Amino acid sequence: MQIGSAADMSSSIAAFHGESKMADTLPKGYEPHDVEARWRKHWEEDKTFTPDPDAPGEPYSIVIPPPNVTGALHIGHALNHTLIDVLCRHARQKGKNVLWVPGTDHAGIATQNVVERALAKEGKTRADLGREAFVERVWAWREDYGHRILDQVRAMGDSVDWSRLRFTMDEGLSTAVRKVFVQLYNEGLIYKGDYIINWCSRCHTALADDEVEHEQSRGKLWKVRYPLADGSGHITIATTRPETIPGDTAVCVHPEDERYAGLVGKMAVVPVLGREIPIIADAYVDREFGTGALKVTPCHDHNDWMLGKKHDLVFIKAIDEDGVMTAEAGPYQGLAKEECRTRIVADIEAAGQLEGIEELEHAVGHCYRCHTVVEPHVSTQWFVAATKLAPAARDAVPGLTKIFPETWLKTYYHWLDNIRDWCISRQIWWGHRIPAWNCESCGELVVAEHDPDVCPKCGGKLKQEEDVLDTWFSSALWPFSTMGWPEDTKDLRRWYPTSVLVTGFDILFFWVARMMMMGIHFMGKVPFDHVYLHALVRDASGRKMSKSTGNVIDPLEMINKYGCDSLRFTLTAFAAMGRDIRLSEERIEGYRHFVNKLWNAARFALMNLPEEAPAPVAPESVPGLHHQWLLHRLEIVKQDMDKALADYRFNDAAQLAYKFLWNEFCDWYLELIKPDMQSDDADRKAQAQYVLWLALRELLVLLHPIVPFVTAEIWSALPVPAGQKPTDIARELYPPARPACERPEEAGRMELIQGVIVAVRTIKAELGINPTHKVSLMLHPVDAAQAGLLEANSHCIATLARLENLTIGTEVHAPKASASAVVEGCQVIVPLKGAVDLNGELARLDKELTKLEKDLVGVNMKLSNESFVSRAPEDVVARERERAEKLLDAKEKMLALRARFAEALTEE
Repeated sequence: MQIGSAADMSSSIAAFHGESKMADTLPKGYEPHDVEARWRKHWEEDKTFTPDPDAPGEPYSIVIPPPNVTGALHIGHALNHTLIDVLCRHARQKGKNVLWVPGTDHAGIATQNVVERALAKEGKTRADLGREAFVERVWAWREDYGHRILDQVRAMGDSVDWSRLRFTMDEGLSTAVRKVFVQLYNEGLIYKGDYIINWCSRCHTALADDEVEHEQSRGKLWKVRYPLADGSGHITIATTRPETIPGDTAVCVHPEDERYAGLVGKMAVVPVLGREIPIIADAYVDREFGTGALKVTPCHDHNDWMLGKKHDLVFIKAIDEDGVMTAEAGPYQGLAKEECRTRIVADIEAAGQLEGIEELEHAVGHCYRCHTVVEPHVSTQWFVAATKLAPAARDAVPGLTKIFPETWLKTYYHWLDNIRDWCISRQIWWGHRIPAWNCESCGELVVAEHDPDVCPKCGGKLKQEEDVLDTWFSSALWPFSTMGWPEDTKDLRRWYPTSVLVTGFDILFFWVARMMMMGIHFMGKVPFDHVYLHALVRDASGRKMSKSTGNVIDPLEMINKYGCDSLRFTLTAFAAMGRDIRLSEERIEGYRHFVNKLWNAARFALMNLPEEAPAPVAPESVPGLHHQWLLHRLEIVKQDMDKALADYRFNDAAQLAYKFLWNEFCDWYLELIKPDMQSDDADRKAQAQYVLWLALRELLVLLHPIVPFVTAEIWSALPVPAGQKPTDIARELYPPARPACERPEEAGRMELIQGVIVAVRTIKAELGINPTHKVSLMLHPVDAAQAGLLEANSHCIATLARLENLTIGTEVHAPKASASAVVEGCQVIVPLKGAVDLNGELARLDKELTKLEKDLVGVNMKLSNESFVSRAPEDVVARERERAEKLLDAKEKMLALRARFAEALTEE
């Protein structure tokens, strides 16, 4: 249904105004916490962001990357949510019908671990409860704690439709998961079979390839001699995992490796165990690694598994799912794999078959949840035939789906070109239980959307599979399952495919590629038109944030200290495409000043505006160079910000807004209109008030997607036209284009006036003159036209440059004792006589030069001391050299300034 009539909305906002007591003016200081809480409450209760599928407007939709129900908001989430919210709020401003779907992921392994830890504190295990009671316990935990991450999402100001909140295990999504599983099974795209998978002995479950985190670790490379069975010598292999030797079933060399050409086809003997295995040849072997001879253990290495299949080798499982050696390991049976490593190395050395040990830095796979070292393990699992689904997902990019930045295309293609079938079964209890049953009588496998009562083949009793589906399986359906699929819903017809997916590059494989596969297969369309992959948020030094390093920035803490808008603006301002963000608390604090600048500018405006909005005038007809310049700049900023957001150049959009507010609107325009506001000319004052009201109003709309709370609060205090009701800025359309206000020539003229004022301020700063001290100014224009422009704006120049008097003319010439600059050919001259206490300044400079010279001698003595330079830390020496350069530069500038003052004194 349509959410709220125009009258309802106006009354809602009017009531909100009364509640916030902002009808007349703004408090002196901006306090974000109460403001944010009120606007969050208002937008949620008013259903501001709940769209109607039947409403007009181009559809625009985004599904939130669902955070884990166990999770806490971290700075990466804060970046992701800020960028999505900027896009959604901006799309609404462009008149689009916007749906942003919120939700959470059930996070199978993580959530089960949380609940199991809670049980452990009670002295219990999940086995003590049994499956049904344990799952009930997890649901209870979700009811008690699942809201925490959603409350944190609310804190970021997300303009999501809370009425469409989804959970990957809610009833609708569970139906979708079952339908997808059964259909893929019936199509031969899901199968069950033995395969080598990644196994976590701690979580006791299989892991997909992309759930394994590879970390650089220091290890060893053992070189072991395998005797030849015919007694003619030995072949030496190199291994990082000697505990897998009991599972060896071949030795492999490269077919073009001349060192081993005569050995291929012979038999080698496995050390200690005495079992004979063949020596085979395969181009897979890296001749440069180790000895160039590879031990093949098909049950304990992914690549060895492929070699075993290719060469029809024996498969021996030497390590079980608990990380314990099996009976196949002979004398090492029952040992943990770590104990086996120590024992077998000692036995090999005692047998004289250990040729050497090298230190090695190599990547070791760890479980992404508990960080246990992952063991390749042969097991019976369920798989999706990703190799068959991948080509369509590959072909769709970039023709149907575009990835930003394009640098990730190569990675996307590489992963899909080298994909292996996706292991989707997990040996845990929390999650979508696999909808497959085995008949206890005839062994029939039954896969069905609805629970069957008996075996359809023999009528026997059925037992359901114990495993659950990989969490990413349900997440892969997120773009269409959240909109009601498999039902043919209005939401699905209106908003699928989604417009853009914003996510971190680190889940390009986990999630993005899998959504592409599922969306294309089940919907016949790609799930999103664009994919924007944002970079990492690092600390100020460029280091990855981690608790162990102690450099983590907590977004909720930053919101509490500086307000949500300050954090959002900081993240947006640094979100350059493809470039990691270097974040510090100081930067967030710095952008709090920007929010305060906006607040203070609004307070100034409100103090100079009438209670009702000023009578409208045609902006393009307003006289006054400063008005024409500001309106021109406003048009350009509107165009540039719109284009920047359309191109996902978030940082450019933020910097455009920053520059316009801080430099052009506040530093220039608000100063330039002060005489207008004090004028006795009613028309002049009314025109200035209208331009001020219009510019502030449109500036708030431009800024709203980035800083929604402060802009909403200021907007609620702005005077509205007579007879009109207050509106909500969150529903306001993007400011209309006014081509007639684009006046580059007038803007250029204003830039000359600004250049002159800046030149005077710079001269004052260089001469050490107080900015508020009034000086004389002489201007020598290039021609009569420039002279006329300067004359027409002489009052503006005199006011903003703080002048005692101003002389303009082509006959003006600079006295010897003066400082000067040139702006667009116009000579800007500040006579020193009367502007500076020359004797006092010379005395001050001599005193500072004496101190500076002393400091310079001291640092040069240090740097000329060979002992200091050779023994002190490099960064200390570098700091001293940098200090010497700065001191020398300061001395040269001070001497030049002293010479200028001395010359001026001589003239006197």
